[in-house]
Amino acid sequence: MSSVAMPLPRRWPRQCTVGLGLIALAWPLAWSHWEPISRYTFFPLWLGYILTMDGLVLIRRGSSILSQSPRRWTLLFVLSMPFWWAFELLNLAVHNWEYLGTAGYGFWSYLALASVNFSTVLPAVMESSELVASFAWLRRLRLWWPVPSTPVVLWSLLVFGVLSIILPVRFPHYAYPLVWGVLFFLVEPFNVWLGAPTLFAWLRRGDWRPVIALALGTLLCGFFWEMWNYHSFPKWIYHVPGFDQGPHLFEMPLPGFLGYLPFALELYAMMNLLHHLLGRSNKRLVRLGDDE
Repeated sequence: MSSVAMPLPRRWPRQCTVGLGLIALAWPLAWSHWEPISRYTFFPLWLGYILTMDGLVLIRRGSSILSQSPRRWTLLFVLSMPFWWAFELLNLAVHNWEYLGTAGYGFWSYLALASVNFSTVLPAVMESSELVASFAWLRRLRLWWPVPSTPVVLWSLLVFGVLSIILPVRFPHYAYPLVWGVLFFLVEPFNVWLGAPTLFAWLRRGDWRPVIALALGTLLCGFFWEMWNYHSFPKWIYHVPGFDQGPHLFEMPLPGFLGYLPFALELYAMMNLLHHLLGRSNKRLVRLGDDE
């Protein structure tokens, strides 16, 4: 993690004020079930979260994704939509979650509303991960075992990614956890081969701190996703074989939160691949490590 001191903002960031205001407005409305307004609170609620996280990063680091490049910040919303639609396709095989309260939407209205809501996933996770990466305790962690991006490692990831598609389709009751890592295993080798940003830039020298920042940032988002979803409507519920009768935190079975850890890696890998394929520069969209 970078040790270069950044000048901290002297004023309370405007995005924190706007973000907290959106949360204060949209959260009660989401739980009020006040039709039809409560049906359209997901995006403003999560926009509020994203703006708040960006402002906190600005306070801690002196710069943030939004303050550095509003265009780059907006691009995260655009890249997020195809990513989550890919997950919706994967869920057709395992049926681990379903949405309640969506029957009244037509096809096109549901597609549009869902896409807008899905656009918040990537920026929420990346802003949260940047916030985690800003803490000194993470920067002080020592290097661990290195993972080189050798052909054997990359082809092993790719083969395991293919199996992570085949097995859940063939044995959804038992192999469904593989869905929560499949996109990382399939995409990260191509990021290396294409010259896109990749976690291996750190892992090959034993630096796991960006992975930890992503994992903890996604868990932070996961807590708020599940909490705000719990009393909202429409909402999602889970069907997790083997854990449906066990302890839950909100709608999620407790072991299900482990799925957020590989989900963080998938988000990062997919973001880098899509950004690279769009012909953008290979500069990283988020700052998680020493070389940024």
